[in-house]
Amino acid sequence: MDILHLVDRLEELFNESNSLPLTKKVLIDEEKLLDLIDQMRLAIPEEIKNAQSIINQKDRITAQSKEEANRTLLLAKEQSEILVSKDAVVQEAKIIAEEIIKKAKDETELIKKEADQYAIDSLDHLEIELSKILAQVRNGIATLKDNQVGNTTQPEKSFESSSSDPLMQP
Repeated sequence: MDILHLVDRLEELFNESNSLPLTKKVLIDEEKLLDLIDQMRLAIPEEIKNAQSIINQKDRITAQSKEEANRTLLLAKEQSEILVSKDAVVQEAKIIAEEIIKKAKDETELIKKEADQYAIDSLDHLEIELSKILAQVRNGIATLKDNQVGNTTQPEKSFESSSSDPLMQP
């Protein structure tokens, strides 16, 4: 359900509510208000609910890259030990091991940067969506307050101008 529709329903609930005489207060049906609040909670964009899963996904990708780097390092060490046992190939083994280690570190860093960028992009999008929703809620509140001020001043004017009202009789 669209959040603007729910804000409209909240405004309708406010407008249908009875005001307390000589105050700026209104009586709102608690059950209807709580039901509307529950519906608003459900209407919050899925991006908010997925923010934690994005962070978890970033952590999982980082953990996977570290695990892969450790496996690559272990493999490089095993290969270098085999090569070291051969005198003629010792220098070449060191070079290959260093290249494998460098490659593993570069891949780890790249995966981490991509995961960080993915998280940043997702959270930037989420921030935009939340800003839009916050603006909608603030507009709804402002409208309700404007209506509340308008509703409470109108009964007072008609109350003052009505001389046939039994409450105004001495």
